[in-house]
Order: sequence, then structure tokens, then C-alpha cells
Amino acid sequence: MSDRPLVLVTVGTDFHKFDRLIGWVDRWFRDTGADRVRCIVQHGASAAPEHAEARDMLDHEELLRLMGEAAVVVTHAGASTIGEARRLGRLPVIVARDPGRGEIVDGHQIDFARRVAAKGLVELCEDEAALRERLDRVLTDPQAFRLAEGDDAAAQAEAVRRTGELIDTLVAAHRGAAVASAGDGAATARDAEGDGDGEDGDWPSVTVVIATRNRPELLRTALDSVLAQDYPGDVRCLVVFDQSDPDKELESGDAHRGVRVIVNERAPGLAGARNTGILAADGELIAFCDDDDVWLPGKLRAQVAVLRADPAAELVCCGIRVDYDDTAIDRTLDRTAVTFPELLRSRVTELHPSTFLMRRRALLEGIGLVSEEVPGSYGEDYEFLLRAARRTPVRNVPEVHVRVLWHKRSYFAQRWRTIAEALDWLLERYPEFRFVPRGYGRIAGQIAFAEAASGRRRAALRWARRTLRANWREPRAYLALAVAGRALNADKVVQRLHRRGRGI
Repeated sequence: MSDRPLVLVTVGTDFHKFDRLIGWVDRWFRDTGADRVRCIVQHGASAAPEHAEARDMLDHEELLRLMGEAAVVVTHAGASTIGEARRLGRLPVIVARDPGRGEIVDGHQIDFARRVAAKGLVELCEDEAALRERLDRVLTDPQAFRLAEGDDAAAQAEAVRRTGELIDTLVAAHRGAAVASAGDGAATARDAEGDGDGEDGDWPSVTVVIATRNRPELLRTALDSVLAQDYPGDVRCLVVFDQSDPDKELESGDAHRGVRVIVNERAPGLAGARNTGILAADGELIAFCDDDDVWLPGKLRAQVAVLRADPAAELVCCGIRVDYDDTAIDRTLDRTAVTFPELLRSRVTELHPSTFLMRRRALLEGIGLVSEEVPGSYGEDYEFLLRAARRTPVRNVPEVHVRVLWHKRSYFAQRWRTIAEALDWLLERYPEFRFVPRGYGRIAGQIAFAEAASGRRRAALRWARRTLRANWREPRAYLALAVAGRALNADKVVQRLHRRGRGI
């Protein structure tokens, strides 16, 4: 091994270029000299460095080996890489990708980087001079960015444990600030929404968005269940046809239970269809109903009562009854609120999109539209919940008010590669997962299973290893290994889970 300290730079596999960071490091290495330091740059989609050792990609094992040898690890604000570096006893030096420079789609890395830097979990560099200062430090003190002396595994494990605790505290504080902010505006929200207490106040109007594609019989059943609500206020349905011909015969001009048919004008798929409906809605509240689900008569009344009683609440869900073949399973929560940290740990599948009821103003001015960036629109409802819960806890009615049909005609049935890509995207979009082992292990296990089901054995094994490192108790890792080894059939596993009202 060379006596020269190793500087390892990695920018991950994102398709966005990060030439800015590569250029900063390469100029520093040029000025410093190869006789004083070794510099390896994994540049991905970015331009390769001119002076440092260039690697477009590193497999996971080689990346970990180089991290273990490096005096310093320089990376973007990707939580997975930060977590791996800290686990190996290195204090990461990070430069956040900037959406204004086309380096990423939004500002989540900047926000995350500043929060973790404030807690001392990373060394954040916001300009080239700051990065040069950190790298120069390695020349005089090669131990400057080590978290523990030598190979003391216990000390390194303790450092990682403290990291997790600090992140949990950080997330909880962020959530608390959002709740407090919402509470400060409670009176304003009540006035704006026209909510009152009890049965005598005005009931806000509700627009129900039903996205549909080639399921006319199921659609009519879903639509009838919405129009049959025993809700005192106005209910207007927007049926959004996605990649299919609209059925104008569904339209109704009823003043209190009207139906309007429109066509998806945004990205093809569920997310674009829902957003088309959201932007066309005019009700004070907006709800979703999938075209293969059924609302029970008291759903809207029960949920609106929650919003009227709590002006700070923005999104409310309810319990579901899962129908699969000849089996019906009730899925309800025994609590009335779900927080952001809880959603990181668990998907909480009881919070189904067909139960979503939201304040229109909060949706358009705060939470935002349904993400159309999620590959194949898979899991876009979970990403939406995470975004909503970051602002204020998701409220819940503990009783069953929606029947959810699980069937083999699902547009996601056997689309395993899309599922894997979407979940990988989610882990990158929400770096907080890396500091919640149970939540990270759950999603990594889902990716491992999807890769195994699609026949990508090496990818399945890689994700299974990541799952077990995060949480050795995660059963999806073992299911993925069994499917990859052809001891189990993926479809049969999913069918058995569905009969129990569960999913993979």
C-alpha cells in the first residue's frame, strides 16, 4: 500500500452530471501533485477528471474497500454513501448537488446537507475554497477525518449509533416545527376553509379525483359508491381518463353530486392523471378514489369531521378492507395520527390513496402535486405521504370506510423492474432512510425481491446484502434469496401474502 494518503471521491450513479465537484477536486490534485497524494474519482455520468485516477463506476465491494483505505471520502449529499463512510469510521466531506446548476431535480440535497452538517455528522463544503481547505488538511494530518482510532469496531459502531440518534432527533424537531407552524395559523385556516364545530356548520365541498384506464365496469362501481355518500355537503367527481378514450356518458350536471369527464393532459400514468384532476378541482377539499375501489357510505362524513375539528390537519385517511379472491381482511390503525418518522420506519399500508382526503389549499401551496418523476408511478402514494407528513402528521379515522380490491389485473402485477427502479429512486430522494435501519432494510428488501423476481440474480444478492446489513431480521431479504435461488416462486409468494391482506 502506498504511503501517500488516498482521497476517494464518489458521486454515485445519478444520471445528472456533477462536473463542478469533479473539477474542484481535479484542480486541487493538479496543484498538489501526485507525489504527495493519491486521488481516485468515481465520476459516473460526469466528465472524467484530467489529472486524478478516473473510474466511471465502482462496484459496492470495491467502493467499501477504497473507503476503508481512504484518508478522506468526498461525496455528494447522498445518505447511503454518507452512512457507509461513517460506518467505516470516516467523517465524510460533502458537496451538495445544486438544482440551479442542473445537478439534481430539486433542493433536497442542499437541505439535507445543511441539517446533517449542523449536527456535526459531515464536513460540508459550499464552495471550492472550503473543499481545498479540507483536502489540504489531509496532507498535514492524514487522521483528520477518522471517526475512531485504528480498527476499533466497537468505537465505530458507537459512532454510527450516535449518528442514528442525532438524525432521529433532527427529523422529529423538523416535524415539530411544521406542526407548530400549522398550529399558529389555525384560526386563519378555519376561516378560510369555512369549517365549523359540530353538525350545524357548513360542510365544505369535496372534489373526488378518479383516475381510470380501461376498467369501465369497475369504474362505474367506484363512481356509484362516491355519489352515494351520506355526506351533507356537495360532492363533485372528476373522472380522469388516462391513455384511454373518455366516456362522456358518465357526466352529470347534478348540483350536489355532479360528474365531469376529462382527459389526462400531463405525464401518462396514474400520477399525471391525478394531477390533472387536482388542477381542475374547485372544491375546498380534494379526495382520491382508485377506479377499482369502493367507498362505504359514511367515509366522507367521518373524515371531514376530523378536518373540521382540527384546522391544522391537512390530510386524513381511514381504515380499509382488502378484498382478494374470496378473502376479505380489515386493515385499520389503532391511532389517529401518523408522523414522518413512523412513515420512514413503515409504509403503513392502511394509509391507502383511496382514503386520502386533503385540503385543496394545503395541497397546492404546501404539499405539492403527486410526483410524476417516480419511475412508472410505482409507490407515488407513499412518496406523497412522506412529503405530507414532513409538514404535519397524517390524521387517521380508525374505522373501515373503503373496500380495496387487489386483483391480478393490477397494472403493477409482475412489473418487477419498474418496482425496483422506483424504490431505488425513493431511497435517493429521501436520504433520511439511511439513518432508519428498519425503514431502509424494508425498502432494500423489496428491491432485492423485485430484482430476484425479474431474474437479475446478482442485483438481488447485492440488495439482499444491503438489507441484512441494515436489519438482519428483515424477512424480505430471505424471501429474495429464496427466489433468486429458485427455491420459491415470486408470484406464488405474492399471492399468499395477498390472501392475508399483505404485500411484499
